[in-house]
Amino acid sequence: MAPSTPLLTVRGSEGLYMVNGPPHFTESTVFPRVNIISITNKGLLHSFDLPKTVCLEFSPKNTVLATWQPYTTSKDGMAGLPNLQLYDVNTGTCLKSFIQKKMQNWCPSWSEDEIICARNVNNEVHFFENNNFDTIANKLHLQKINDFVLSPGPQPYKVAVYVPGSKGAPSFVRLYQYPNFAGPHAALANKSFFKADKVTMLWNKKATAVLVIASTDVDKTGASYYGEQTLHYIATNGESAVVQLPKSGPIYDVAWNSSSTEFCAVYGFMPAKATVFNLKCDPVFDFGTGPRNAAYFSPHGHILVLAGFGNLRGQMEVWDVKNYKLISKPVASDSTYFAWCPDGEHILTATCAPRLRVNNGYKVWHYTGSVLHKHDVPSNAELWQVSWQPFLDGIFPAKRITYQAVPSEVPSEEPKVSTAYRPPALRNKPVTNSKLHEEEPPQNMKPQPGNDKPLSKTALKNQRKHEAKKAAKQEAKSDKSPEAAPPPPQSTPRNPVSQASSGDPEVDRKVKNLKKKLKAIEQLKEQAAAGKQLEKNQLEKIQKEKVLLQELEDLELGI
Repeated sequence: MAPSTPLLTVRGSEGLYMVNGPPHFTESTVFPRVNIISITNKGLLHSFDLPKTVCLEFSPKNTVLATWQPYTTSKDGMAGLPNLQLYDVNTGTCLKSFIQKKMQNWCPSWSEDEIICARNVNNEVHFFENNNFDTIANKLHLQKINDFVLSPGPQPYKVAVYVPGSKGAPSFVRLYQYPNFAGPHAALANKSFFKADKVTMLWNKKATAVLVIASTDVDKTGASYYGEQTLHYIATNGESAVVQLPKSGPIYDVAWNSSSTEFCAVYGFMPAKATVFNLKCDPVFDFGTGPRNAAYFSPHGHILVLAGFGNLRGQMEVWDVKNYKLISKPVASDSTYFAWCPDGEHILTATCAPRLRVNNGYKVWHYTGSVLHKHDVPSNAELWQVSWQPFLDGIFPAKRITYQAVPSEVPSEEPKVSTAYRPPALRNKPVTNSKLHEEEPPQNMKPQPGNDKPLSKTALKNQRKHEAKKAAKQEAKSDKSPEAAPPPPQSTPRNPVSQASSGDPEVDRKVKNLKKKLKAIEQLKEQAAAGKQLEKNQLEKIQKEKVLLQELEDLELGI
């Protein structure tokens, strides 16, 4: 039977110990020093003498323990000993040893049911079945495979592989279904792109789509210190698209909702924007701008935390993503770690070494902003790691969202507000409110059904921007009609509407924007007629031509 709340594991210079979860937060007395411990019966399973091990990982069902130590060679140049070991947790025996020189991607990847296990070996992905590591069951061979990611969930298993570009050829990501790797049409989907030195591939929970963050180390335009990033969407049904991000700048974080139907991206130069997109890569809700660089969906997918950690001050925004309402805005200063509790109610933030060696400690929050437990490490000690006890999905049911802060015995700490520096000559003068950046407020990007609720000014502006290009295209077509005679010099213009002024600068601006959009759609149609394959979002733009034409016609009638 599962405990009422998950346990916390804490590791630091004071040792390794466990803490009972909320509401008690007392140290567990049944947990001895390291080794492998059974949480179910609190008993010691095995102890290994591995003094040089720096990495370890359990398989999803905790049947195999993988350990890695730095690869070394002998002084005479002979090949070193295998440094990646796989141990049977039940018996303690070593199942297999491999040579794994690089620490990056050292750990093999298992499917959640452990039916298959895979590791990247010399341009090939080797697959093992049922934890039998003596026999390679299947191989996926592509020249210069750099990385791969197995899909979550049960069969059929899928794998996403990344091959970097070379000699003018683009990089690409392909999706395969195990074990169908042979033949030119074996891939479920393929997406190629330039400007990619490395990628991050993120499967959604249902294994129906992958988000790919393609990054370059250097921005050749000089606009960003972080290089350039683009976000791509690839589905197992073959569809793909470039996710259009309306603000330029780095992509800080991308996170899937557990429903697998939406994802959130945090992007753009500070103050960064955060937007939720659907599977058509259309924006659903825009959270505006703010000091954030990370997004975390709760395990049940009903709450989203936007946070600004690292070089930011630790501001968090907790949102109800069903109704898109702000729940709380706590501040976790100097935090280097964030994790949702499996119960979907509590949040863990921590300040750990070596990222920060001062003010180490951790806090447990309720999502309404209350600090339920706080532990500060002594100044002469360090906190290295803290994590929740993992649980399977469905153990903790989702609860109704509350907006009222829960009571807490921990005294609240008001974050220190630092005032801006003022030169001596201005200190006795009135303060003028000036901002370096104009803040953008949150807005719902979903199409509004009916006319019951009028669109906001910003939403209406965005909608009319999308509709504007269609009218310009129809107008351009009429201009190109062979029946239209060329106008004589100094005569009345053939398109009096385009040059007439309504007297309302806002209407004139909207007409101009509509014509720009329609012109862009016309260019896309010409590219398609020339045989160029358009992206999914470009095809959707063409489909909106009628709406834009109607919008332009309404504006012109108003003129």
